[in-house]
Amino acid sequence: MAAETHHSDVAEHAASGGLPQFDFSTWGNQIFWLIIVFGILYFVLSKFILPKLADGIVERKDRISDDLDSASRMQAEAEEAEKAYHQKLNDARAKAHNVAEATRQSINDELSSEIAAADLQAAKEAEAAETRIAGLREKALANVETIASETAIEIVKALTNKTTTAAQLRAAMK
Repeated sequence: MAAETHHSDVAEHAASGGLPQFDFSTWGNQIFWLIIVFGILYFVLSKFILPKLADGIVERKDRISDDLDSASRMQAEAEEAEKAYHQKLNDARAKAHNVAEATRQSINDELSSEIAAADLQAAKEAEAAETRIAGLREKALANVETIASETAIEIVKALTNKTTTAAQLRAAMK
């Protein structure tokens, strides 16, 4: 029976020909509940939800600002570190160049002293060789005179069949 009553109420409503919201007799009630619901919604939003959203937005804005400041500071530090790196690199290059130049100069000095010592040694050996050559030349010249006089004696003997002495030959040459 309850099902029939409920069914008959729905049928009467449907027969009235429209939506209950547009029934002018219930508009006062609807406006009252609309004001109550929106008032509660406004109160809940303004006291609980919107402050949390505002705090979240402020916190996010602060975090972004801090992150930007931190990024700016880190960028400045990175630029300073890069400048310091380039300065140290240039200093190291200059130091390496100075070390290379000093080593090159040291090697050149050492090479020059060794060349000078080798030249001195070569000059001494050349002088000793010249002395030996002069001694050998004198011996050879002394022997040449003896050999020449012996050869001249033999030539005179072969041509004239006379025997001459070295003293006679020397007297004849002078």
